[in-house]
Amino acid sequence: MLDHGAAPPVDDTTARKTSVLGALTRRKPVEQLVAEGGQGEGGTLRRSLSMWQLTMISIGATLGTGIFVVLGDAVPLAGPAVTVAFVFAGLTALFSALSYAELAGTIPVAGSSYSYAYATMGELLAWICGWCLLLEYGVSVAAVAVGWGDYLNELLDGTIGVTLPTALSAPPGDGGIFNLPALIVVVLAMMFLLGGAKESARANTIMVCVKIASLVLFCVIGFMGFKSGNYEDFMPLGRDSIGAAAAVLFFSYIGFDAASTAGEEAKNPKRDLPRAIMLSLVIVTALYVLVAAVAVGAWDWKKFEGSEASLAAIMNDVTGQSFWGTLLAAGAVISIASVVLTVLYGQTRILFAMSRDGLVPKVFGKVHPKSGTPRVNTVVVSLFCGVLAAAVPLGELVNATSIGTLFAFGLVNIAVVVLRFTRPDMHRSFKVPFGPVFAVLGFLCCAYSMYKLELITWAYFGGWMAVGLVFYFLYGMRRSRLATAPALAEASAEK
Repeated sequence: MLDHGAAPPVDDTTARKTSVLGALTRRKPVEQLVAEGGQGEGGTLRRSLSMWQLTMISIGATLGTGIFVVLGDAVPLAGPAVTVAFVFAGLTALFSALSYAELAGTIPVAGSSYSYAYATMGELLAWICGWCLLLEYGVSVAAVAVGWGDYLNELLDGTIGVTLPTALSAPPGDGGIFNLPALIVVVLAMMFLLGGAKESARANTIMVCVKIASLVLFCVIGFMGFKSGNYEDFMPLGRDSIGAAAAVLFFSYIGFDAASTAGEEAKNPKRDLPRAIMLSLVIVTALYVLVAAVAVGAWDWKKFEGSEASLAAIMNDVTGQSFWGTLLAAGAVISIASVVLTVLYGQTRILFAMSRDGLVPKVFGKVHPKSGTPRVNTVVVSLFCGVLAAAVPLGELVNATSIGTLFAFGLVNIAVVVLRFTRPDMHRSFKVPFGPVFAVLGFLCCAYSMYKLELITWAYFGGWMAVGLVFYFLYGMRRSRLATAPALAEASAEK
């Protein structure tokens, strides 16, 4: 096991100069990243996840609240052509997924795009990427948990006729004081994660199967009310409307990269990670297109505009009974819990990797010897996200996660190109087709999507980045393990 104790003593002034001059170019060799895989303070992560479980992790993080409510936003933009918009959004995500698949098979570590950037573009960009991922995963957990109370109330109302008071089930700013269900669902996810990666993966697999079954049930019932006339005017709002809807729908695909954070707990990461990433994207895209096609076939697309359109509402309308909508609400409750579990898992593993590199406090890198999980890391992150969801108005900060995600995706696409040129002979269990062309297209798609976001979203993102850079220059840059090992830093910079 590598020694993760105190770094070798060096002159403090020399270390700081090395850090300042080398922060942009200081890279961590791929071989070192892979060699350190699984090793933390006091214990090691356990390789226990199969390809199927890795696929379920990515589906669990991706297939969530979006499909249950997104049609109400997307259909008015494109009409029946929303099915094509889902395909276009899936193709946009595919470019980045291909890059993730190549790097996950080549550098199978817990840090995901943070580690890929560290090996190819230097420590500073790696830190920025990691900081973006903390925003993406942390705020996403909180935002998804906030909506859990709404579906829980819908389920309670449809089953026992009782709902939680708004003060205890709605987020601050929406009439609530403390969103108790949001805290509860995060704590439940934390308990699963503390039991171990294998145990939490099993629970997630069950929840993913339930949510897929819920969507298949919707398709079966929705098809009973299918009217072919709803597709007579397939593109009523013009071709440009498909692009506008696809931009909205792209964010329904965020989460497919979650399997890459399990690189140090997969049984056969070089083989299974690329397969899991690609398979999860195919399954999610197929479900999205099928659900959208059935929904528009059951409801005239104009009914979606200005309405409280949801899959539950469509099921109730087709059957004339509220039972089916209640059943779907139960599926949504489980669906959201699965998203919280898998995204929270990814957050803890990214922090684990950053801690091992010395960029964040080492407490996040401690692994419990019995469970093989970063327990302190899991508890701290879970409680932070739970309180954030329950007591803090998130507002536009939720939208800022979109930029953080797209930025990380863009860096992964660049990392593929860089590694192809700097390490062309490295063994790759999966390669992006057509050389760097698809990776470049992936980067351009991410850049365009970022450009289309609102100015206020950029402002929040800029504030988050400013805080992150201050933390890096005051803490991470000086405590980086590469910065405190000048010989290693020089060797990596010369590669």
